[in-house]
Amino acid sequence: MPVAGNFRLFAVHVARTELLTPGMLRVTLAGEALDGFVNGGCDQRIKLLLPLPGQEEPVLPESGVDDGGWYAAWQRLPDRWRPVMRTYTLRAQRREAREIDVDVALHLAPGGGALREGPASRWARGARPGDRIGVVGPAVPNAGGVEFRLPDGAGHLLLAGDETALPAVGCILESLPAGLPVQVHLRVADPADRQSLPTAADATVHWLHRGGPELVESVAAAALPAGRGYAWIAGEAAQVRALRRHLVGERGMAREDVEFMGYWRRGRSESDPAAESEEVGPGQRVGA
Repeated sequence: MPVAGNFRLFAVHVARTELLTPGMLRVTLAGEALDGFVNGGCDQRIKLLLPLPGQEEPVLPESGVDDGGWYAAWQRLPDRWRPVMRTYTLRAQRREAREIDVDVALHLAPGGGALREGPASRWARGARPGDRIGVVGPAVPNAGGVEFRLPDGAGHLLLAGDETALPAVGCILESLPAGLPVQVHLRVADPADRQSLPTAADATVHWLHRGGPELVESVAAAALPAGRGYAWIAGEAAQVRALRRHLVGERGMAREDVEFMGYWRRGRSESDPAAESEEVGPGQRVGA
């Protein structure tokens, strides 16, 4: 677990938003404070501190935010002021521009209807340039909150997840060496939510849609190359656990070669006490 001081609170504002697909909105955040932000990897977890209903901007804690005590400072705020907290993957950082991108899944049902919209996706829909929020992120190298570490001996890669995993998957694919065999299995609401995923790797992308096969079914039907592989899977917790069991129990992958993250849990939000008890360090997400 990261030591105190690895993560701190950054005060930022919305620079712009971009609708990537009907189900994914990119929010670009900016601010001078981001001079001290240190991205640690392709699936770097961060937290957004968002305004409560009726607020124009969140009430951010003032003490303990620069020495790793941001969480205790957030907890000390009265309920009527405490900002909504949600965990997301950093999609990109542009140091010179003092900007970061966060892609927010809007959780739409096929046809465009809201499926399980939470406070973060509602906030993102209404975000406008100049809106202020807080971001808890890494302030030193190797701060933690990063799981993707491709082993030197891995001859092929498997990536799998739902729409909440798309930002990390996109970033991972961009980072891969040329020619590496990669299978990607992604489940989104409908075909309109597919994204372009450029990579130098030899990647095959399988797009799944609601009402069709689950991730486990798609991966189980796929042939994996021989030799040592590495898997990174993320999304709804129950689906992720089922897929990990398949890879380890039926495909014979070593446990240490399967990285898995429950980004959200059906019926739970990150503010639920039961969800908070599952949190690991500053980032294991449970809801949006």
